[in-house]
Amino acid sequence: MGFLQRFIKNSFRDGRTHTDRSSFEDLTEDQLQTHLNITRYGTFELTEAVRPSYDLQVIPQAGYRHDKYHCQETGVDIPVLIAAASREKVFDLFVELLDPMGHEVDVVLETSHQQDNGSHRDLYREAIDLPVLKSVLYDYENLLLNDGCTGIAVLNPRIPMEVQFDEHKLLVMYGQDLKDFESVLGDYSIDCSEDIKFITEAEHVHSSSDEFGEQFEELRYRLGIDE
Repeated sequence: MGFLQRFIKNSFRDGRTHTDRSSFEDLTEDQLQTHLNITRYGTFELTEAVRPSYDLQVIPQAGYRHDKYHCQETGVDIPVLIAAASREKVFDLFVELLDPMGHEVDVVLETSHQQDNGSHRDLYREAIDLPVLKSVLYDYENLLLNDGCTGIAVLNPRIPMEVQFDEHKLLVMYGQDLKDFESVLGDYSIDCSEDIKFITEAEHVHSSSDEFGEQFEELRYRLGIDE
């Protein structure tokens, strides 16, 4: 099944408010298919999981910036790095970013398969050895890379530190000390750009399929995660 069919069947989700006019309105099927078939913007190649708006409010590019997350419970601001990398390196980069987390980690699978209104479910698994997790992740590389309804977070609450590989295939890193993460990003030639905009900050669309939904359930089983 091609990207266009998956898009129409499963996955029109975007970042608009209800009063905004979509850039996809009034397109012919040929115009829509042409846009959805574009995978490369300059040197940046998208996975199959997501596409930007038709009017390219944000042009996909590689880079990272610093941000912060304000924890409502503790009142503490947690430093954050948000990064985008091209298709040919993003999965290996994600796996290598897990190394600073320690030998034993927790895992959260995020799924929006069969969910309404863009909502999702988080499925949690505590205490898995990182080498075991990496082995399973490589077995499901295609799903994690190309399914716009699957995301994963790996965390070590004892440090605390977290790395997310989300539905948009962005990388999000949390922790009080982010130097190790920045070092890995540098090894992959991902440069810091504090004014970079990511695909999530404008209208965008996700792609998925029934096959990816079945593979997600297999991954959940392999990781020993109950509903």
